[in-house]
Amino acid sequence: MAAPVAPPLCTWLVAACLSAACGDGEKEKQRRHRGSVGRLFGSRRLPGSGRRGGGRSGLSMAVALHPERGAVETKKTDVKQRRVVVTGMGVVTPLGHDPDEFYNNLLQGISGISEIEAFDCSSYPTRIAGEIKSFSTDGWVAPKLAKRMDKFMQYLITAGKKALDNAGITEEIMNELEKSRCGVLIGSAMGGMKVFSDAIEALRVSYKKMNPFCVPFATTNMGSAILAMDLGWMGPNYSISTACATSNFCILNAANHIRRGEADVMLCGGSDAPIIPIGLGGFVACRALSQRNTDPAKASRPWDVDRDGFVMGEGSGVLVLEELEHAKKRGAEIYAEFLGGSFTCDAYHMTEPHPEGKGVILCIENALADSGVTKEDINYINAHATSTQMGDLKEFEALTRCFGKNPQLRVNSTKSMTGHLLGAAGGIEAVAAIQAIRTGWVHPNINLDNPEKNVDVSLLVGKQKERCDVKVALSNSFGFGGHNSSILFAPFK
Repeated sequence: MAAPVAPPLCTWLVAACLSAACGDGEKEKQRRHRGSVGRLFGSRRLPGSGRRGGGRSGLSMAVALHPERGAVETKKTDVKQRRVVVTGMGVVTPLGHDPDEFYNNLLQGISGISEIEAFDCSSYPTRIAGEIKSFSTDGWVAPKLAKRMDKFMQYLITAGKKALDNAGITEEIMNELEKSRCGVLIGSAMGGMKVFSDAIEALRVSYKKMNPFCVPFATTNMGSAILAMDLGWMGPNYSISTACATSNFCILNAANHIRRGEADVMLCGGSDAPIIPIGLGGFVACRALSQRNTDPAKASRPWDVDRDGFVMGEGSGVLVLEELEHAKKRGAEIYAEFLGGSFTCDAYHMTEPHPEGKGVILCIENALADSGVTKEDINYINAHATSTQMGDLKEFEALTRCFGKNPQLRVNSTKSMTGHLLGAAGGIEAVAAIQAIRTGWVHPNINLDNPEKNVDVSLLVGKQKERCDVKVALSNSFGFGGHNSSILFAPFK
């Protein structure tokens, strides 16, 4: 079986090499080669003819490959003059695979938590998750490729292409894009766990039984890489893996590429598919998961006294970030403006939050400074709140110290309904924050039946959706290792 599947991998590697090193005399060969790659991936849109000009991200490469042309003078783009806007959203979640369907279900307080059906987990103390029951890659990923991929890649590519559709980037517009200024930065906390786990099982028999794709399809970077190959996008392309803060790290870094003048369009977010035996078993071993198996919809309950751990989820959330003038020039609908954000590290413990919340407070303060807003401007926070004993309280204490008792502030946790999507959590929660800006509604906190006494419930959204004219929205994501991230969105004006 190894022979038929090896050539596509070689094709991808050759395509990557050609994109960096082909000379002028090989441009026609490269164009034909990219066409074959597009057919391999089953893209709904074939990439255009490639690079249309001397984008900044290609200048250093041009000097390196063609020293006889002499040095190219460049001017550093003024970061403050390049505004970043959100023009597209794509999701794959337990509550739907369309941004509007997803958010409408959140507004209605519908839980996506249920019994796990993907495998027999009857011997596990936790048997529930935010599992995606219905999902198809039809029209988004070629069937042969989809069959070989880990689900995290399937979710990533599907959500990425849906985000492009949502952004109104048609085949015609795609052909007009300057590919050297378009990039992909979609990360994953866990990567291709199923592919790697299957490879280990095959190795127990013989290395000859191993899938030749097991290494590339297990790495966290390959989802972004394959999507970029499919689209022909030659700008910034990599992945970040910072546990459950992954999506926010990717979104802020993608925005910074645009702010610095290195890109005009970026696909960014996160994807994870950890609901497999080794994923469930690993978090059970950490004693981090809820065991409320008899009532799955009530299991994820941030800030409630009776919470007993988080609930695993799976899926992907991807944004299209675009430089403002670029978006306006193509007549794009602008959903929100990305203001800025920050990263910090607790430097304290692998899994526990800092007892004084120092890293979180510093992160939020830095994010406000980077965004050019004050704490009084924030009136909506999509909290990280995962339904763990320590995490929920320490985050809320940090929010209270940063924002005080602002009566206009509304706080909620998307995870009360989706569970915790790990590296993809920040992606779908960014979509939730943007949808709150668009609709003027913030979703409820379900299962908040008996709030912690140290939590000011007047700041929390209740059991029903609430009207909120969002001025500035803050979205937090924190991860194992003490990784903290905060990003901010606002209505475009």
